[in-house]
Amino acid sequence: MENKWLRAALPALLIHGSIGTVYAWSVFKQAVADQIGASVPEVEWAFSIAILFLGLSAAALGHFVERNIKKSALLSTAFFVVGMIGTGISIQQKSLIGIYIFYGVVMGIGLGIGYLTPVKNLMLWFSDNKGLGTGLAVAGFGLAKMVFSPIMMALQTHVGLWQMFVILAIVFAVMMLIAVMLIRKPLDWHEQPLTRRFNPLALIKNTNFIGIWLMFYLNITAGLAIISQEKDILTGLTQTNGTMVFSVTAIATIMSIDAFFNAAGRIGFATFSDRLKDRNTVYQMIFLMCLVMVLLTYFSPQSSTTKIIVIVATFFLINAGYGGGFSALPPLLADRFGMKAISKIHGMALTAWAVAGLSGNQLASFIVHGLGMSYQVVFVAIAVLYAIAFLISRFIVKPTRTIIE
Repeated sequence: MENKWLRAALPALLIHGSIGTVYAWSVFKQAVADQIGASVPEVEWAFSIAILFLGLSAAALGHFVERNIKKSALLSTAFFVVGMIGTGISIQQKSLIGIYIFYGVVMGIGLGIGYLTPVKNLMLWFSDNKGLGTGLAVAGFGLAKMVFSPIMMALQTHVGLWQMFVILAIVFAVMMLIAVMLIRKPLDWHEQPLTRRFNPLALIKNTNFIGIWLMFYLNITAGLAIISQEKDILTGLTQTNGTMVFSVTAIATIMSIDAFFNAAGRIGFATFSDRLKDRNTVYQMIFLMCLVMVLLTYFSPQSSTTKIIVIVATFFLINAGYGGGFSALPPLLADRFGMKAISKIHGMALTAWAVAGLSGNQLASFIVHGLGMSYQVVFVAIAVLYAIAFLISRFIVKPTRTIIE
């Protein structure tokens, strides 16, 4: 059967619904640290390394994805599943280096290839609604956390931490292999190989690309600073008598809901960008929304019901803006630089994600654990980042089209 839902949308959800579980990191990072006898900041580097290699592999293998998406989907499956199993074994052996290698490097490569694989395919199948297409492509990344966070918590409780990784590796292998069998470009699309005219140096010297890269990086850094610490922030909220505001079940529910907002933002903002004269406008909306929410959180009265409500709402909307920033990126790049080399260009833009992986959650960890400051200071830091991102989107990124081949 030849239709865009079977050949593009479903494979994208299966691939991204598997690799997107990387964002469930905060669900088990403390458990990993406890089990192997390491500190949370030490274990935190595994997540940073994974995001680093996600961006690097996407940039390096964009041309490979352009040539054959079935092979790239299969390669992503192999790296991701081996990384998951290796992480489980490393935890069982109490090896921090093993976790860095398998969760960080091996799984990170699988993340990068898998993230890139369905995107161009969806823009081809949804040629009249590229934003909707890419929103569907990366919605699974947000939904994965919502679906699998409670499953991960249950598996940790009933079968054990390292066993959880092995069991989920098998589940994800099945999901991703089904995607490999289904995914295909439209029959009327004839892929032309990248020519020598594709010059990465010309791209990274382009003012629009620099501006897009910077605002994408800042949005990810600010988002990761919060997303990677959500569980800790919610756990730290207490009432005046010293009791916890949220139970473990309530925290798991909130994290599932803000994962829903992440997925909804990926579809919503990208789809809305199809209606805009310039897709860059949607980024300005995202940055202003997040800036306002962060400032409201900071200035809300301490130890009040209002503060609690605003913090939870801020989590939801930052997740929506974070997800929307990812889904709106490919059609924005296609508008500015054309479709021919879009996988390569998108891969190069994802190096911003790689760098942000080293600065986002590490920024929050440094402020709280390194400097001994409260999470209030984290909100101040990301408010500055959102303000700078808005200025870049408003004054540096222009509606100029430059075809890169």
